[in-house]
Amino acid sequence: MNKLAPILLVEDDPNDLELTLAALAENNLANNVVSVRDGEEALDYLYQRGKYAHRRPENPIVILLDLKMPKVDGLEVLKHIKKDEKLRLIPVVILTSSSMDQDLLESYKTGANAYVVKPVEFYNFIEAVKKVGVFWALINEPPRKVMKNQDK
Repeated sequence: MNKLAPILLVEDDPNDLELTLAALAENNLANNVVSVRDGEEALDYLYQRGKYAHRRPENPIVILLDLKMPKVDGLEVLKHIKKDEKLRLIPVVILTSSSMDQDLLESYKTGANAYVVKPVEFYNFIEAVKKVGVFWALINEPPRKVMKNQDK
């Protein structure tokens, strides 16, 4: 994994945030996580606005995105990402409690790379996040050359 590229975790529920970070920590991935609490803050991070105006310009290696959030929901954030030439190649994993077919279908239609329903039981939740984190941050090979060319 490129140590400079973070995982962007977009989660408004403090319990799910804590569990997700704990799961990522089990695979030594938590040190490189940027967590934001809603869709508006996620867009600020991605577009380097507000308190993120001076962050490093690299894109996240993967975005773990909740759907049901205040201010700007996850589907709206996903639409912004997939319409933007500089962001659209970032893998986006929907990590949500919604198992509704409509949310699943709309997420994939909009360009989600994966859709994971948060298990209610603690152990299953931890295992699901660990697998997602390991695959997208350590195993998956992003199109680095294309991403670098898009930054120009």
